[in-house]
Amino acid sequence: MPPADLALLLTALACLALRLAGVWLAGGLSVDHPAIAWATAVAQATLAAFVALAIVAPAGALAEVPLAARLAGLAVGVATCLASRRRLLPSLLAGLAAMLLVRAVLQG
Repeated sequence: MPPADLALLLTALACLALRLAGVWLAGGLSVDHPAIAWATAVAQATLAAFVALAIVAPAGALAEVPLAARLAGLAVGVATCLASRRRLLPSLLAGLAAMLLVRAVLQG
């Protein structure tokens, strides 16, 4: 297994484990509990590390997308997230659309 795929797999497993732990703990803990804050911080840091890796050193099909397009997708995704009160799906779709649009403009 290539190192990038292994890193992705381990990251996905870590996020899944944290989500499962969160579901298990959520029944007995308040939202303000330090364990919930820690799990949220670790999950967000893991996701941020994966996104940074995907932008700076992409593997597979993403490696063919120009850096400018990847950065544009990130910028639009973050802006949409902030503007839409942190709604994930619209942010992901807007970032993906921006990346594809910039790639099309740069390549064609």
